[in-house]
Amino acid sequence: MKYLRASFRFVLFVVSTFGLYGVWFVGAFFVPNKQYWRQTAFMAWARAFIRISNMKIKVVGEPPRPPFFLVSNHLSYMDVPVLCAVAKGIFVAKGEIENWFMAGRIVRDMGTIFINRQNRRDIPRAGSEIIERLNAGEGVIVFPEGTSTKGETVLPFNSSFLEFAARNDLPVSYVSVSYTTPDNEPKASDTVCWWEDISFGAHLFRLFRLREFTAIVNFGAEPILNNNRKELAKALQQKILEKFAPVL
Repeated sequence: MKYLRASFRFVLFVVSTFGLYGVWFVGAFFVPNKQYWRQTAFMAWARAFIRISNMKIKVVGEPPRPPFFLVSNHLSYMDVPVLCAVAKGIFVAKGEIENWFMAGRIVRDMGTIFINRQNRRDIPRAGSEIIERLNAGEGVIVFPEGTSTKGETVLPFNSSFLEFAARNDLPVSYVSVSYTTPDNEPKASDTVCWWEDISFGAHLFRLFRLREFTAIVNFGAEPILNNNRKELAKALQQKILEKFAPVL
């Protein structure tokens, strides 16, 4: 039964992803407000992914209103539809994703800002693009751990992701994300968190075998402002760690 459910959900996910992308692609030629049309398509995809996976979302606190710069811990690709659904922002991602077959094109067209962490000269370029998006009224979300984890704790933040925020005296909001599964299901750390050396497709099929699971999204009350990027990174990591519920 679990494998049949996972297979059905996997097909639905692929069809909905490419179907919605196709609708966005065609509509982009006719809809004057390109930003609004992209946001609409991205939100529709996030909600479809949430429904297909039968994920429940519990929100604690108030999400910031666009424009905002929001940092989060990172556990899984599921963080993206979760935060898109509740905070309505675009994402900053590592540059390698842009080269993924098919997925890289879709992710880029949905407004993702890519950053090459190995090239420090790319950081100011990404920072300028983030400022442009904020000035356009969009929310921007980043995962400064730089990788997804098993959910035992929150890793130290890479301060390079926050350099432009420190330089521009930009207030930074923060949120903690965690996941739980029912008692009769496998642990969320093994099924929802993506930390093993396993492909996206294989992990997604494993996740789709779950009957249901819950995302717990806990927003900080006040944004943090600091013109020292290392101090800002430590302060944000500590604030998120205080709200973080380890994934069991």
